[in-house]
Amino acid sequence: MEPAFKPKITPIDRIQENLVARIERRALNWLCARLPRRVSPDMLTAFGMLGALMVFTGYVGSNADRDWLWLSVAGYVVHWFGDSLDGSLARFRKIERPRYGYFLDHSCDGLATTLLVAGIGFSPYVQLEVALVALAGYLLMSIHAFLSVRVLGELRLSYLNAGPTELRLLLIALTLTMYAVGREHPIAWGLNGFDLFVGAVGLLLIALFVIQTLQVARRLAVEEPPLN
Repeated sequence: MEPAFKPKITPIDRIQENLVARIERRALNWLCARLPRRVSPDMLTAFGMLGALMVFTGYVGSNADRDWLWLSVAGYVVHWFGDSLDGSLARFRKIERPRYGYFLDHSCDGLATTLLVAGIGFSPYVQLEVALVALAGYLLMSIHAFLSVRVLGELRLSYLNAGPTELRLLLIALTLTMYAVGREHPIAWGLNGFDLFVGAVGLLLIALFVIQTLQVARRLAVEEPPLN
């Protein structure tokens, strides 16, 4: 039975200019062509969430033994596989459900990011308060992206030539450094090197949110001048 009401779906212009975009796209297309038919986009979304739980568990477990960090590294790979392939597979097979996919994918992204960054804060390497600054920065940038879809029809997936994949690679490098260096002593303001790095990333994201907000507001002010 057809639903009584179908809201108009406006095409979204996906903007992705991150460093590994071309290589990643070729890899995703190769994987999409070889995935069994029984694998669905929803299964991949769930697989990505499993990866986020693995990351969180690994960081929490590192309080007892640093070898748990390897679970976090593996979790980042699992999360990339599921999160990057779910929408790609739907588009490859031409079975997109634009409203459902957009809603579910970005809802899971928010929860997954919370698990990833909170996990870092619950580890013995980074203070939770510092990790929450980074989480706030990421979520602010997510809000900006969602607002841009509404007012510009654009979904920007990368900023400063970096996107989700580059962020995962950065976090994997951070995790491997945690494993190699171990727990650090405070350097300044009661913060260690890991705290300062994660906090700097969070502040950069917050600053980028402010800059992007001002730029889009200026653009919209020109496109929609005052009526009076």
